[in-house]
Amino acid sequence: MYLLGYDIGTSSVKASLVDAETGKTVASAQYPDAEAPIMAKQAGWAEQDPEMWWDELKQATARVEAKAAGSLAKVSAIGISYQMHGLVCVDKEGQPLRPSIIWCDGRAVPYGNAAFEAIGGDKCLEHLLNSPGNFTAAKLAWVKENEPEVFAKIDKIMLPGDYIALRLSGGDKKTTISGLSEGMFWDFKNNCVSKDVMNYFGFDEKIISEIVPTFSVQSRVCKAIADELGIPEGTPISYRGGDQPNNALSLNVMKPGEIAATGGTSGVVYGVLGEVNYDKLSRVNTFAHVNHNQPDTRLGVLLCINGTGILNAWVKRTVAPEGISYGEMNDLAESVPVGAEGLSIIPFGNGAERVLQNENPGASMHGINFNIHKKAHIIRAAQEGIAFSFAYGIEIMQKMGMEISTIKAGHANLFLSPLFRRTLAAVTGATIELYETDGSVGAAYGAGIGAGIYKDSDDAFKTLKHISTEAPVAETAEYKAAYERWKNALEKK
Repeated sequence: MYLLGYDIGTSSVKASLVDAETGKTVASAQYPDAEAPIMAKQAGWAEQDPEMWWDELKQATARVEAKAAGSLAKVSAIGISYQMHGLVCVDKEGQPLRPSIIWCDGRAVPYGNAAFEAIGGDKCLEHLLNSPGNFTAAKLAWVKENEPEVFAKIDKIMLPGDYIALRLSGGDKKTTISGLSEGMFWDFKNNCVSKDVMNYFGFDEKIISEIVPTFSVQSRVCKAIADELGIPEGTPISYRGGDQPNNALSLNVMKPGEIAATGGTSGVVYGVLGEVNYDKLSRVNTFAHVNHNQPDTRLGVLLCINGTGILNAWVKRTVAPEGISYGEMNDLAESVPVGAEGLSIIPFGNGAERVLQNENPGASMHGINFNIHKKAHIIRAAQEGIAFSFAYGIEIMQKMGMEISTIKAGHANLFLSPLFRRTLAAVTGATIELYETDGSVGAAYGAGIGAGIYKDSDDAFKTLKHISTEAPVAETAEYKAAYERWKNALEKK
């Protein structure tokens, strides 16, 4: 019995085939090998063709079949993870009416800001838990004003994962509370589609797809697609989740106080909150987690930091000795003491930071001494600065009532660095646990939960492979002193 998970990313689609009994990944593949294109007709715009995602899914599926011939015929359930916040507009036949306005498109900011003012900041935060900002509802408002002929033809709006489920099923138009919440369509106080948002923007509630539980038999693969992909007809599509909630699921982060983190180009900390709450300054985003289900409140508090791994990559390209590997760079950083002898680096050099209330201070070095500091100090201060930025955001989450004792992460990117892990553990007081997993594998497990193959997430992830654990070190005081110095430098800007 196999489970098939898809991760619909911005740069590619990845597919993983998982043995439901052993938890072993039988085969995985992605398509394309190079990054998929993003269309930008104007500065700040970002669009992708939903048909491109569908073609990439078919190509990734074919590669999985090539690696595990005949296995797709034994698939028992399908799960979907997807890039969050994208807007897909479809007509009555389920055909896309325009390219998807994806997560990193910035054109809708004025529409979200105007809604925040008109509806009222306090009311937005109390009901939506966020500002409408640049999320899906604001993107739809842009279409309504600038492309009225497109807006008039919309039957349903969908998120990228909803659209992929539509294609697999042959036309089912469905969504989830978790998906609606990430688009700013869900009222947590009244537990329904937000009338404030719909009325302010002039949206008819009929454009919202049928709402189904995140873990459930939501649709089934139709005969035509089953024949095309080599998957059994009627296979349940039994899970869908945005990429960050799904990353948390992939690490079995489902209970209040549990934390998932990633450290790629940007950094994300995603924590589960067991009560309805929000940051009054909207420095973190709060959405319904994949297991949010009244009366069991499960919210995902999302902290995104733009300037993290991109700083480490910049240091490797421009500061570190030429030809050095990341592992060798980590070793070089370890040759200088904690705190890099007074050198602090602020990593916020990749655009406006939500954690700083959308300020864009740029990256900067503080306390540099030309007689002391060398390349090794800069490398260490950069990694410490990235860890400190995580801790800075985690403090906001703690003020919202989240008790943080463990941070779980995949064994990849920045979390491969012992120095980064040690610094983060020391300044947060949390234990860092690393696991072997990824988004498409997590989606496959989610499908198993939704189809009833597993009784719950603990049952599903009992075979999750633990790689290592990093507990707070004995020299915690030294790390915390360096963190306070870093924070002072940041807050003086």
